[in-house]
Amino acid sequence: MPSENAHIRIIGSTPLSADWGKLTKYTFDLRRRDGEWQRQSREVYDRGNGATILLYNRRKGSVILTRQFRLPLFVNQHSGFLLEAAAGLLDELAPEERIKQEAEEETGYRLEQVEKVFTAWMSPGSVSEKLHFFIAEYDDGRRISDGGGLVEEGEDIEVVEMDFATALAAIRSGEIADGKTIMLLQHLALEKLM
Repeated sequence: MPSENAHIRIIGSTPLSADWGKLTKYTFDLRRRDGEWQRQSREVYDRGNGATILLYNRRKGSVILTRQFRLPLFVNQHSGFLLEAAAGLLDELAPEERIKQEAEEETGYRLEQVEKVFTAWMSPGSVSEKLHFFIAEYDDGRRISDGGGLVEEGEDIEVVEMDFATALAAIRSGEIADGKTIMLLQHLALEKLM
């Protein structure tokens, strides 16, 4: 991590937590547009970079999504069960290699080819995670297991095959409310892949 450039000077950092991820409080000086320096502090949550993938089938007009429990949603007045594209942390692997493993673990589909479509920062005001976005075509012959994730990682994932038009309507109704999933579904629509 750079400690200084023409606009930022890191003054100090204090670790606040290092459990599932790392939460650190940073004190820094920011050179404002008027040239003045202003001291600020922010907390940054670092859980590593990740990758996500949306599986789609043009012939069937369908996509594969997952549904699993997300505690942060539950504590923010939501049921906690979120319908989303398969995703996971890179764990020091290349994004393409890792997302193939994650897709197989979560959905049960073994993928030979994946297409990277873009990279995005998902919550840059407080989280350092960079997310790599992929799509891949699937067919029933590529399903090698029921999926569901890894029990030792606390995963209990339901695999959901959904009609593409129904998935788009689920964005409008709020049934699909996950940012990465919305971005990937809209990508398929914008690129007219479905």
